[in-house]
Amino acid sequence: MEGLLKLKRRHFNALATALCALAAIGSSGLTHAQAAADPLVLVVGDSLSAEYGLKRGTGWVALLDERLKREKVRARVVNASISGDTTSGGRSRIAALLTQHKPAIVVLELGGNDALRGLPLNMTRDNLATMARLSREAGARVLLLGMEMPPNYGARYGQEFREVFTTVAKNEKTALVPFFLKGVADTKDPTALFQADRIHPNEAAQATMRDNVWPELRKLLAAR
Repeated sequence: MEGLLKLKRRHFNALATALCALAAIGSSGLTHAQAAADPLVLVVGDSLSAEYGLKRGTGWVALLDERLKREKVRARVVNASISGDTTSGGRSRIAALLTQHKPAIVVLELGGNDALRGLPLNMTRDNLATMARLSREAGARVLLLGMEMPPNYGARYGQEFREVFTTVAKNEKTALVPFFLKGVADTKDPTALFQADRIHPNEAAQATMRDNVWPELRKLLAAR
């Protein structure tokens, strides 16, 4: 009788161990599946989003990812930004990025380098419009981050450059942040939040940049 009880206990222990293992596997698989199902936010930008001159993990995109986790928003972020990129570069990359990542939301942060290089504004506008259209056709919502040029470029050019973003947003029906560097480049001391090159925002500016993007991005995430 005692031997039979020991045998039963061994069978019970083995069964319990197996059930625990299966539960762990099931839980792990569910977590992985849930993560894969979370909407993906794809950021396609230039050095302003690629952490140029910053310690890795301190840029606005990384801070955005942290905020999503902190506020328990079901979303993932992929940063496909490249320092020095132009709208032409983004246009050449966008199709492959859409195929690879299948994003729910595409954040377009490009155009500043076009202006710095003196590229035609109609080309910038066409490239942004094409990227927005391709993103929408792939099933993604689009958030366009607008930029402005310093006053030394002249009032007329500044206005025309600003209108590139508003025109694309209107025609392509995208969400828009009118000025991505609001609160950074338009302060009383315009150098305070920039690196020594006076072109790239420093680490202290990154939270403001994230906060400029957050309200419009949150709306897009809520609309999913």
